[in-house]
Amino acid sequence: MKRNSYPTDLTDEQWLLIASQIPPQKHGGRPRKVDMRQVVNGLLYQSRTGCQWRALPNDFPPWSTVAYYFYRFRDDGTWQLLHDRLRERVRVAADKAPTPSAAIIDSQSVKTTEKRGAAAGTMPVKRSTGANVI
Repeated sequence: MKRNSYPTDLTDEQWLLIASQIPPQKHGGRPRKVDMRQVVNGLLYQSRTGCQWRALPNDFPPWSTVAYYFYRFRDDGTWQLLHDRLRERVRVAADKAPTPSAAIIDSQSVKTTEKRGAAAGTMPVKRSTGANVI
């Protein structure tokens, strides 16, 4: 059965770039039945659209499988490895060294909310009006 294509799907060229970096199935485990390219396509779809895991379209592998590989890749360093390899490739294509020689860290604080007055955002303490006054 042919599945729908999505704008987030990998092209054949893109898949060839990352396919060798996808970890192989675990030794001694059950044979992998899922197409890893479709898992990555599901991950890219979820990342781009921001949909809930359970809202992945049915033509991707089951949402639980896609979520499993997302967390596995996060924990075993696969995402970092892919990021580093692709960054190096882009830098070399731009005629730069594969890894940056300097970095800039901006330590400026950014306020995330605005407050009106000193007491804004705090709730007043409710005091009981009953007995127990000392």
